[in-house]
Order: sequence, then C-alpha cells, then structure tokens
Amino acid sequence: MTDSSEENSNGKLAQLDAYYRQVNEIILQRQDWVSGLLPASTAVNIHGNYTDAWVRDNVYSILSAWGLALAYRRLGEAEGKTYLLEQSVVKLMRGLLTAMMRQAFKVERFKHTQDPLDALHAKYDTKTGNVVVGDSEWGHLQLDATSLFLLMLAQMTASGLRIIFTIDEVNFVQNLVHYISRTYRTPDYGIWERGNKINHGIAELNASSIGMAKAALEAMSGFNLFGKNGGQTAVIHVISDDIARTRIALESLLPRESLSKEVDSAVLSVIGYPAFAVDQDSLRNRTEQLIIDKLQGRYGCKRFLLDGHQTEIEDSHRLHYDPHELKQFMDIECEWPLFFTYLLLNRLFANHQEGAKDYREKIDRLMVEQIGQ
Repeated sequence: MTDSSEENSNGKLAQLDAYYRQVNEIILQRQDWVSGLLPASTAVNIHGNYTDAWVRDNVYSILSAWGLALAYRRLGEAEGKTYLLEQSVVKLMRGLLTAMMRQAFKVERFKHTQDPLDALHAKYDTKTGNVVVGDSEWGHLQLDATSLFLLMLAQMTASGLRIIFTIDEVNFVQNLVHYISRTYRTPDYGIWERGNKINHGIAELNASSIGMAKAALEAMSGFNLFGKNGGQTAVIHVISDDIARTRIALESLLPRESLSKEVDSAVLSVIGYPAFAVDQDSLRNRTEQLIIDKLQGRYGCKRFLLDGHQTEIEDSHRLHYDPHELKQFMDIECEWPLFFTYLLLNRLFANHQEGAKDYREKIDRLMVEQIGQ
C-alpha cells in the first residue's frame, strides 16, 4: 500500500470511528441486553409512551449498525468493531423473530381470516418481547412493518450474517411470506397506524404497505435463509402471481397513498430506499415530485395533508376527528426532518450529487446538539 492510499484508508477509518461513537451512544447502548430489542424512543409524554419496541422502528434503527459494519468490513477493520456491530444486528433481528414466533398461531389464523384482530402485533415489550397491548387496543395490522423485516432479513443474510438458525425458523419465515402475500388486497392500518385520514380506525389499502410487500416478496423468492451454503430445505417459495398482483395494485394506487390520502410522505420508502419497488421511472418521478410540491417545507415534509398529529391545537385526549374538523389543521401540519433523509438517500442512489448536497445542507441546518452529539 502506498503512503497516499494508506493515508486515505486511515482517514476513512477515522470517519467511520466517529460514526461508530454515534451509533453506539445513541442506539446500541439502548439495546436490551436480554431481548436484543430497542425502544422506539425514551420519550413518555402527552402523545404516548414510546418506550416499547415497534417492529418498524427497530429494523430502521439497526440499519445504521449494519451499514456501518459493511463499511468497516470493506476497509478491513481489525479491532473487532465490525464483529460487534454485526452481532448487534443479529441479536435485534432474532429478538424480533422470537417475539413474532410467539404469535405463530395468529399468523396461521390470519392466512384464513384476514381479520385485523388476528394480525401480528406491531410492537412488543422491549425487555421481554412479550405483547404490551391487546389485539383490539391497537391498529396492529401493519403489513409494511412485517414486509420491512422480511426484506432486511434477506438483505442481511445475503451480506453474510447468520440470523436464521433452524428449520422451524425457516418454516415460520415461510409463513410470514404467506402472511404478506395478499397485501395487494388487504386493507391495513399502514405506517402511521391509523387507517384512513380521519383516524376512525378504518383500515384501507396503502401504497406504502403494498410497495414494501412487493420488495419483500421479490427478495424472498427462491432465497436461502441459511446463506450460500444452505440446503434446499431453507429455500423460501413465493408464488409469482402474488408478486405480479402486488405490482399491479401498487402502480394503480400511485401516486396516491390510499383512497383517503391523496399524497403521503410514507410513499418515499417504496419509490426509493429501502424498497425500490416502482419499476417505472415516470411514475416514480411523478410521485416524488407530488410529495415535494404538496408536503415539503422548511423543516421537512408533512406526513399528509390535514394531519393534526402533534400540532399546536391537537386535542391529545381525542383519538378521532370528524371530516369537517380536519380543516382546522390546514397549513399547520407538522414537518418531519426524517423525510429529508429519504430524499437525500434517493438522490445518492440515483447519483444526483447536486440534489444530494442540497438535502444534506437542509438536514445540517436542522441539527440540534445534545451531549456532544
């Protein structure tokens, strides 16, 4: 190795070490040492108790540790950080798998009933992985969360991680594939856990759920859960017609999220990272542009129009609003910086450097320092 290339490698390692401190202090130090699960947040406020382990939040959170491990591996890091990060990922994914396997009977029932009360739970107790709310006390049917878990399970396994250990676990994952295979015709509560816009607990078809299911089904089709050296018994089977129907349903819904939500930032997760579920460039570009035009603001993007969640005038004691009441939230909907990260990543993957730089600057302006981070 020449002096210049060695300097370059050391500089990259120093940058990754800075990321490692952030990932460790902000995320991994909150990982439960028994269950492997993460609390969605440490916040307990008038909007709710967020210390439970949401499936979706756990998978998204651990992606930073997995991505950092891949970067360290590429540089040949030799201090053990790669191994620690990878095993934190394995522990979390197995924690979620264990929590869901305790509800295997519900997965079996749901395949036949399609009843939201038979759905896998969307969140679990962080310390034990047990259920924390009843079947009828939460909008548990969130097919995007189960699909996200399956999509990343395939990608992490393909990267060399061993997450699935036994044939019983393979069989359960196969059942999860059947569980999401009818997403194209199964109304659910979606990524915002609320159903339709007026939050009356009415499930509806959501493009963000359908798109994530399409990505998961494609990733799982013919995939060996034991890795490249696994036998035929660990190969997952997906019916090709289910993928085709899911694609058709997604393309017919977009650029809308659902019947009640004409535009929704949740769709960013399926037109780009992590699902990359839309094959038509024109439809993908049209959907993203609609989100930017209708929802983007100075601090981020609104979730959807007339969204009252956490606004200044929201009544925290009420769960539902009548249609005529939604107008009071016009132009005061919360803007969430989270969606700038989706837009940034999508431009990086498309190699649009100027667009990526613009969103990076938008995010940097919103940074708030806490405890040196």
